[in-house]
Amino acid sequence: MRDPVDKNANSTLIGHLRQARCYPHPVASVELLETHISWVLLTGDYAYKIKKPVALGFLDFSTLQQRRLCCEEELRLNRRLAPQIYLDVVRITGDQTYPRINGDGPVIEYAVRMKQFAQDALASALLAAGRLMPPQLQELAATLAVFHQTVPATDAGSAWGSTQAILESALQNFDQLSPLLPGDEAAALAALRAWTMHEYGSLQAVMEQRRIGGRVRECHGDLHLGNIVLVDDKLVPFDCIEFNPALRWNDVISEAAFLVMDLHDRGSPRLAWLFLNTYLEHCGDYAGLALLPYYLVYRAMVRAKVHGLRAAQPGLAGNKRISLLAASRNYLALAKACAQRPPPALIITHGLSGSGKSSIAAELMQGLGAIRIRSDVERKRRHGLAPQDRSGDAVGTGLYSDQATLALYRHLAALARQTLAAGWPVIIDAAFLRRRQRDLLRGVAREAGVSFLIMAVTAPEEVLRARIATRAAAGSDPSDAGIPVLEHQLATREALAAGEADAMVGLSSETLDPAAGARQVIGALAAIRMRRNPV
Repeated sequence: MRDPVDKNANSTLIGHLRQARCYPHPVASVELLETHISWVLLTGDYAYKIKKPVALGFLDFSTLQQRRLCCEEELRLNRRLAPQIYLDVVRITGDQTYPRINGDGPVIEYAVRMKQFAQDALASALLAAGRLMPPQLQELAATLAVFHQTVPATDAGSAWGSTQAILESALQNFDQLSPLLPGDEAAALAALRAWTMHEYGSLQAVMEQRRIGGRVRECHGDLHLGNIVLVDDKLVPFDCIEFNPALRWNDVISEAAFLVMDLHDRGSPRLAWLFLNTYLEHCGDYAGLALLPYYLVYRAMVRAKVHGLRAAQPGLAGNKRISLLAASRNYLALAKACAQRPPPALIITHGLSGSGKSSIAAELMQGLGAIRIRSDVERKRRHGLAPQDRSGDAVGTGLYSDQATLALYRHLAALARQTLAAGWPVIIDAAFLRRRQRDLLRGVAREAGVSFLIMAVTAPEEVLRARIATRAAAGSDPSDAGIPVLEHQLATREALAAGEADAMVGLSSETLDPAAGARQVIGALAAIRMRRNPV
């Protein structure tokens, strides 16, 4: 049975909780933040989050018992990623006019006690101020990859992540948004709905395979920049969805897509590609790329719906309603853009260790909007090693034997084939010092019917040696290549043949910075595409 909701009593309680005497620690002042489902009281050192006694269909906080259970669930879920923020669940005792945190007397409410942080430390605020640093985002991507591999996966008999539930959630966005937007958006909504149905039909079997294979997991559920905060120079996700399991038990690529979409929406496509590629590098889930456009559109449509519903709420000022409707339409436009993939292509690197090819490839993947696959990372993944682990194997042995290297390049070809089939441009970042290795990937491009380009990067030998020594001293790069590897490469490399010149762009990393090199590659790729498809 639901508690009778007394709005005046709720207002009285929150009003009195703004007094310092209610807290068991020093408080200079109390600031109140409010959402449609909670109040947050900021006291200086701590924030107290209280759930509103509401039932909204997708959540039920209508009884004190429900609110207690959801507070406990919020603590459990968020301590997975943000234990330094989420401290405990506290009792609010006394009465409405003289409440106390963990005092004596009957319990009248519960709250989640959190370590308070400054609002300008939110990732959304950092990005707007130009203070969101790429290394911080890469560390977050690595953290999320590990998180997605360690949280519980759904079992085969569970309804979480079922293909029917995925479709229903997507179609619900269109059904709820359609009456909220002006009629001139009807055509865009209809087209996106048709696209969603078509993609779902093509991908339903893949979705089910991934669910059975353990890719549907108990995720964060609401991973956007407004729910990520910088703590001790580390981006920390918080505010997981605790009130509805169906909203957090997702395919992991859907969760990654949420942050990719949010970065695009905030005008940072380069950071979106950096995050996605770093995430994939750490988890190896390149098979998920087939579903990425579907989930990018889905996430954009969720945000369009949320803003549309907020605009329809009574009592809003006219300018606020106009702003929310504009945001809803912008998300709809973003969903339309997310339904389009970049033109597919296959680019391979070519160069000795230390030549700078990986630095240019990193710039290229962000500027082109491509998926980069690194041989150094995949070689170790195939042998159960993390990217920064050192194998200890000498040239020509273990991971670096001729047999292992042949198997690696076949694996890279398979990943390229898979990613191209999903509709994405691919950069294979490897040495490609043997003609048969380059021919293998050229054959993949020919089979897929896409443009093929060899990005050949050079640098003087003394520069190579200096870079390799610096890299080894830092110990943070996935490459194991030392001076003995370079010596072996110099002795055994097979130069590009005349027949490969039509698909090659040559770069000197000594005279070009990575960004300039990436721009030159993009120009060369455009020229190849023009030759293949003249106007």
